[in-house]
Amino acid sequence: MPFYERGDVRIHYKEAGTGFPLLLLPGGGLNATMPYVAEKAPFNAIEAFQGTYRCITMDLRNATGGQSSGPLEPDRPWDAYADDQLGLMDYLGVSEFMVLGFCIGGPFIWNLLRRAPGRVVAAVLAQPSGSRPEMRDMFFNNNMAGWGPALCERRPDVTMPMVEAFLTRMYRTNPDFVFTVTRDFVRSCETPLLILPDDVPAHPYAVAMEAARLAPNAQVSLYPWKDPPELIPLAVRHIRMFLKANLS
Repeated sequence: MPFYERGDVRIHYKEAGTGFPLLLLPGGGLNATMPYVAEKAPFNAIEAFQGTYRCITMDLRNATGGQSSGPLEPDRPWDAYADDQLGLMDYLGVSEFMVLGFCIGGPFIWNLLRRAPGRVVAAVLAQPSGSRPEMRDMFFNNNMAGWGPALCERRPDVTMPMVEAFLTRMYRTNPDFVFTVTRDFVRSCETPLLILPDDVPAHPYAVAMEAARLAPNAQVSLYPWKDPPELIPLAVRHIRMFLKANLS
């Protein structure tokens, strides 16, 4: 699988299928890598959509187990990841695209909609991450334990104080709602959205539904849609219909 390089950033990516571009953002938090999309997500998004769309996915910068790398940017962590996502689209000659994101892909999608609203034709947020008022430090603490030490071990140029500064900016500076945008932004966002809620600590149902209520062109899938597993094909069918409708 090829790499996209920009300065000190090196992004490992994969393409499958042909048609209108569909960016697939894997889940797994800051350890999100391409195998999630095919092997760990509730459904295999590449298998589901490569027959219709040009599916593009990537390892997250500095994810454990991935091959993408780049500097930590503690002053702009979310935007650094958006730079990688939009930079890859530029590199591949993609001007407009649709996006489907799992887990951390939810905040990433909101940031893409803020950064490049004219480029994202439609977006699907599956089990999106969000901030629980009673668990504000969950993502900070999880990544200080499960992401930062492994990154420091393989990168001598990265220290835990640097990781702490990065995660503080990412998860503690604006710890509310979906992390990357405000409720006022969501109210003003005209992009068609399909939201598939979850209800686990990292994917709060209340946040997903609030975003769905606020966004003027949002739809919501059936809920629950993952359990029992027999419901998953219905959710995939809804995604397929939603994407098709927004290409016409």
